[in-house]
Amino acid sequence: MTQLAAAMHWRAHGPRRAIALSLAAAALALAGAAVAWIAAARTAPAGGTVGDGRSGPAGMVWVPAGRFVMGNTSSKALPNEKPGHGVRVAGFWMDRTHVTNRQFEQFVRATGYVTTAERVPDWPSLQAQLPPGTPRPQAGAMVPGALVFAGTSQPVSLADYMRWWRYMPGASWRHPQGPQSDLRGKEDHPVVQVSYEDAQAYARWAGKRLPTEAEWEYAARGGLDQQRFAWGHLLEPEGRPMARTWSAQPQVFPVASAKVMPGTAPVASYAPNGYGLYDMAGNAWQWVADWYRYDAFARQARKGDVANPRGPGESFDPEGLRADAPKRVIRGGSFLCSEEYCEGYRVSARQGQDPYSASANVGFRLVLDAQDWRY
Repeated sequence: MTQLAAAMHWRAHGPRRAIALSLAAAALALAGAAVAWIAAARTAPAGGTVGDGRSGPAGMVWVPAGRFVMGNTSSKALPNEKPGHGVRVAGFWMDRTHVTNRQFEQFVRATGYVTTAERVPDWPSLQAQLPPGTPRPQAGAMVPGALVFAGTSQPVSLADYMRWWRYMPGASWRHPQGPQSDLRGKEDHPVVQVSYEDAQAYARWAGKRLPTEAEWEYAARGGLDQQRFAWGHLLEPEGRPMARTWSAQPQVFPVASAKVMPGTAPVASYAPNGYGLYDMAGNAWQWVADWYRYDAFARQARKGDVANPRGPGESFDPEGLRADAPKRVIRGGSFLCSEEYCEGYRVSARQGQDPYSASANVGFRLVLDAQDWRY
């Protein structure tokens, strides 16, 4: 065949042959993907499976892969929860409960770790949270400690949270309400007074990681789409409390008796959600991995459906003392949340927190990627 004839033959038949080969290759690729998906579906546990150390990591629950609407589509949602937007997540293992005082003590004994609340405050990290030009406190004021709920003796304006919070020297995970308190009888309560840095240190020791914000919200919903709470739409269905919140207190928030201060309950004191996870609302806020941006959901929604989002690359909070202060996300609310103030136990509620700060109502739980556990 002459070069001219070969060229004419390619023009006539080559494109159709190339298309056919491409279609065949695509079909083989799709078939391979389907086989891989079927194999994964056969090997992955059913949603809500509790690991026993053999068929899954002990004390963790399998959260199946899926798609959900992250954030809140309700007109009552706060601006930082909007808009609702599609997100897909891969399956993962999640701790059934918060990390407890008992578990955190095992970590400290094994490693000798000293939490941020037990160290002299680091001025550069503290300075980053304060308005520019704030003078450095005198050395005598820089003492180890953490935030403790002090309450008020009568109803007050809810505009200034420092009316019911106090920086307490000597407060730490061992002494969550201050140096006069301890952990006797609270071994199975959530560990609190731990910073984001502390949670990350524990995660490295445990061979796990903090969940992303998307993973946390997907797991908290427990298979329910766009419900207000982890268990449905009503706060207390048939008058039954579903989480440790301020509703257990006899007074309006933040009025409290100095003799009987509100606090955490033992983990798993309330019914689990649809995936078998306890305390995804109330008891103690939970650190997640993401930087906090007030507008993170709006930015994410512009990308359409996203898969396994890891959150923004920096913080932004125009409601804080300074908008660029480093903050990480906390989710889930605590024993201090109420209908009058914060409602942090709503499944889409979110806040930003100084990653080096510790307080009496913030703890954490961890996750493990599927590939890090052999079925």
